[in-house]
Amino acid sequence: MAQQGILLDQDQFCCSVCLDLLKEPVTIPCGHSYCRSCIEGCWDQDDLKGIYSCPQCRQTFTPRPALIKNIILTEVVEKLKKTGLQADPPDPCYAGPGDVACDFCNGTRKQKALMSCLVCLVSSCKTHLQPHYSVPGLKKHKLVKASTQLQENICSRHDELLKIYCRTDQNCICYLCMVDDHKGHDTVSAAAERTEKQSQLVMSQQKLQQRIQEREKELKELQQAVESLKHSAQAAVEDSDRIFTELIHSIERRCSEVKELIRDQEKAQVSQADGLLEQLEQQIAELRRRNAELEQLSHTEDHIHFLQSYQSLSSPSVSSDLPSIVIHPQYFVDVNKTVSDVRERLEGVLKGEWTKISTTVNSVDILLPPEPKTRERFLQYSCQLTLDPNTAQKSLSLSEGNRKVTVVKAVNDPNPDHPDRFTGWWQVLCREGLSGRCYWEVEFHHGTVFIAVSYKDISRVGKVNGSRFGYNDKSWGLELSGNGYSFRHNNVETKVSGPQSSRVGVYLDHKVGILSFYSISDTMTLLHRVETTFTKPLYPGLCVWYKNDSAELCKL
Repeated sequence: MAQQGILLDQDQFCCSVCLDLLKEPVTIPCGHSYCRSCIEGCWDQDDLKGIYSCPQCRQTFTPRPALIKNIILTEVVEKLKKTGLQADPPDPCYAGPGDVACDFCNGTRKQKALMSCLVCLVSSCKTHLQPHYSVPGLKKHKLVKASTQLQENICSRHDELLKIYCRTDQNCICYLCMVDDHKGHDTVSAAAERTEKQSQLVMSQQKLQQRIQEREKELKELQQAVESLKHSAQAAVEDSDRIFTELIHSIERRCSEVKELIRDQEKAQVSQADGLLEQLEQQIAELRRRNAELEQLSHTEDHIHFLQSYQSLSSPSVSSDLPSIVIHPQYFVDVNKTVSDVRERLEGVLKGEWTKISTTVNSVDILLPPEPKTRERFLQYSCQLTLDPNTAQKSLSLSEGNRKVTVVKAVNDPNPDHPDRFTGWWQVLCREGLSGRCYWEVEFHHGTVFIAVSYKDISRVGKVNGSRFGYNDKSWGLELSGNGYSFRHNNVETKVSGPQSSRVGVYLDHKVGILSFYSISDTMTLLHRVETTFTKPLYPGLCVWYKNDSAELCKL
């Protein structure tokens, strides 16, 4: 029973400095006991200050107390050593590389600190941290997870705690800095600034969470798009393989049919020739027999026999009515030429269609930049445009570096005639053809203006719909006037509602086939959006209606 009691209370026989069984235990005035070497090591460090404290309760003593041997603890420890009943000492967690070491532990190996005090600016292990939990004065101190950055809380100039935040200079300072270099600045306590920044941090976290959710949604959509792309690609490969296999089989069948046709014709002609050959050979044999008889008859001396036999032998007995025979060097050369012509035409078709096929394949996209949502994002795609004087109708005047157009109805137009010039409507195109992502803005100063995009091959002649922006299938545009907005394409008008503004933004994503118009003021409001397929580069254009009307491409 006595032994069990000792085991249950064994912690009281360990030194709180080295955490090992007491060696030569001594007691200091506050009543706590330590190894003689441990407490002497601690107080040797305090000799310079002249104030000595207990590592556990922090009670201070002046002068340095004499160390008194604790006889009872010495006897108990000796008995534990002799009986072998002492428990294994606590397994100390020593500080390693990258760990924060306890500032109170002595010896070459120090315990790993658990917490750091922002007031004492020390870090303590589990044992030396106890005073901060038990001593009233220390309980008020601010404890944080053990940190190697405690010196960052000290002013490098005044060696004082940084407790003030200077909003003017955006940095932490001490009280001496506040009355010295930062006098008159906007200063608050670090705690107050932390409270304000904490609320900002919450908002930042909310924004980050929102962005995380957006990115997670985009991730999911991208993963789905990748899977869809893989399935679609596999289906396209299988379909293409099947179609080309069918085409190859079709060609092979035609090849077999041509070979069979040639062989059939060869067989028919050879069969016909074989009959003629046999007939010819028979006639030759008959003719040779008659010739031999005539030869024999020519040598007879019996005149009566000669005359009687000659009549029957000289009469023709073999028909000379035979088909004419035409011999060609190569009978089927025309067939070879015809098949070669088919091959060349087929290769021509495949070559011509290959460009279409490859263009269609290359148009498949999975990683498209997101469509802009704010004006700042739109401005990333801004393009600098200039109006082309060669396209401007003669009643128009260009200025501001060919960015502004005004109706002047000039009589003596300095611009020479040009095949690109609009001859009827008061219109002008830009020099630049657009085929990617582009954004520009138009400011109209007076009257009515039509903001357009057009293919370059739009007609330029006369006051007809074929040359008028929005009245044909080669152009799209938005009309701005005091009465509001309207969109027009291929002579189909669509009324558009939205806030009135003298500035309109135009966004084009040529590859995706998006054309959008925005009202620009303090905010950016979508007026109209078109989703279609653009087959050629688009040229921005402007059309004005009345004298002194003007519009300008804005510098962005």
